[in-house]
Amino acid sequence: MTLPLRADPVQPAVTDVEYAKFCEFFYRKTGIHFIEAKKYYVERRLQDAILKTGATSFRDYFQFLRFQASGEELQRLVNAMTVNETYFLREDYQFDTLVREVLPSLTRARRPGRPIRIWSMPCSSGEEPYSIALIILERWGQADAWDIEILASDIDSGILAKARAGLFGPRSLSRVPPGWIDRYFSRREEGAYQICDELRHSIDFSLCNVTDRTQTARFRDLDVIFCRNMLIYFDDAARRETVEMFYEALAPGGFVFLGHSESMSRISPIFTPRRFGDTILYQKPWE
Repeated sequence: MTLPLRADPVQPAVTDVEYAKFCEFFYRKTGIHFIEAKKYYVERRLQDAILKTGATSFRDYFQFLRFQASGEELQRLVNAMTVNETYFLREDYQFDTLVREVLPSLTRARRPGRPIRIWSMPCSSGEEPYSIALIILERWGQADAWDIEILASDIDSGILAKARAGLFGPRSLSRVPPGWIDRYFSRREEGAYQICDELRHSIDFSLCNVTDRTQTARFRDLDVIFCRNMLIYFDDAARRETVEMFYEALAPGGFVFLGHSESMSRISPIFTPRRFGDTILYQKPWE
């Protein structure tokens, strides 16, 4: 499918009706609900996308977006619309709870030989899954005794490429102890640091849209899910559908970490709240 070329780069108009139509379509595809305060941000990126394809109107662009067989334009739009602000050891008290409480609890009930499976979703540019790997290596005394699989996913294909590259600036690493940087990172040009190949290659990065059950079907028998600050972008229906998918993906006794401002109790009663110090987690009941 091809689009007619625009004669000049005039900013395309998007009516309120067209904007609402786009938001409904984007919600159905991604589960992301745009609040009114985000309208300017979303509308500008939509207008930029229309210009870049050369469409002459929202109608032409929207038809192209909906029916493009490859889905490449939708993926580009997803990449433009999603927010990827993060850094290493964010909300570090949760990582402390992982190694002090959660992993010991899981391994006490674990038969030898079965790996511990941890999923970071959304993983953004990689700081969260790499933080999980670092905290386990540095602060869990049983790390060498267990096979640990860390899976990391995001809906943004561009940010996943950055995560796989493992290049980070000083701001992203500001909370990482200097000794860890010396052990696990190499200095690169312009002040950047690259995490070591062993850690980069040990994490399974993959593209995943949590509202697409064909993409989430591969995530099963998980022990821990980190899903922090994603559900705040969803409406109630999408949140409920997502946590039900998490329930299916977790092994009995598995845990979900949410962001500090998020609460599972407002979404679904299927998980059991567990408090470890200042950290509230959500556990799938043991069968």
